[in-house]
Amino acid sequence: MTALPPTVVDPALEPVADDAGPPPQHRPTRADGPSGSRRHRRAAIGFLAPFLVSFALFYLLPIGYAVYQSFFKVEREGTFGVAHDVWGGFSQYAEVFTDSEFWHSLSNVAQFFLISVPLQLGLALVFALLLDSPVLRGHRFFRLALFAPYAVPGVIAALMWGFLFSPGTTPIPAVAERFDLLGPDLVMFSIASVINWVYTGYNMLIIYSALKAIPSEVIEAATVDGAGQLRIAWSIKIPHVTPALVLTGVFSIIGTLQLFNEPQIFRTISSAVSSTYTPNMVVYSTSSIPNYHLAAAYSVVLALITCALSFTFLKVTQRRAFQ
Repeated sequence: MTALPPTVVDPALEPVADDAGPPPQHRPTRADGPSGSRRHRRAAIGFLAPFLVSFALFYLLPIGYAVYQSFFKVEREGTFGVAHDVWGGFSQYAEVFTDSEFWHSLSNVAQFFLISVPLQLGLALVFALLLDSPVLRGHRFFRLALFAPYAVPGVIAALMWGFLFSPGTTPIPAVAERFDLLGPDLVMFSIASVINWVYTGYNMLIIYSALKAIPSEVIEAATVDGAGQLRIAWSIKIPHVTPALVLTGVFSIIGTLQLFNEPQIFRTISSAVSSTYTPNMVVYSTSSIPNYHLAAAYSVVLALITCALSFTFLKVTQRRAFQ
């Protein structure tokens, strides 16, 4: 028989023994233990402490004090006796809910909201879309020019527009003589023009920031597909900035219910604005009597109404967004 030749095995193909052992396990460090987690919590609390202390002192404590004061009332011993505070329970709130002037002031701000806010947010959206459009030139100038009125304090803005609307000081006498802009029929529109002039640029900047967050690839893809600027704005940009529109809507609800400076200035130049024209003016006039406990009750009720309306607005808009 012929012997078979020995089999030659390539050393490179031989299996290599796995001497490395199992993969290294994560060794717990001191930072992963209970002492490390406690140290992390202490560091987080240390960083949050300045905000928490300021929030408690300047927000929670005044609210709590106002709620506490709203449960007291002022009583006098006789007609001209010494006034002293006594526990009144919910008697101040009963007076709030039966006060026709307070509810009339809420009606005024509701009408003001319907007049001012849709126009204000509509203009803010249009201006933001124009600033984000490649058609417009001079973006920096127009962005600054539209935002500049927000830097003017509300009192100064009301004085400026008040002189503009007054027949004796207006530079446009033909308009002031034909339309009584400070009369009872148009004074609310005059106040709304001041608010819109100041806050349109502010809301525009919020919406413009949301527009800048849209991925450029989405706009480029729509442009390649042949969509024009109007189509892109309607189908892509406006749906993307819906959360910003909701945010500005909530800000508008809160700002409308807190309206004070502008109507208070217009009250000095127009007899159509009373001392109880807005809810905040009711609170101010009540505290000037002085009746701080009733003013505190007004403030608490107004805060609850503001929270309820803002929460309802958020829920309604979120429900429509998910439909």
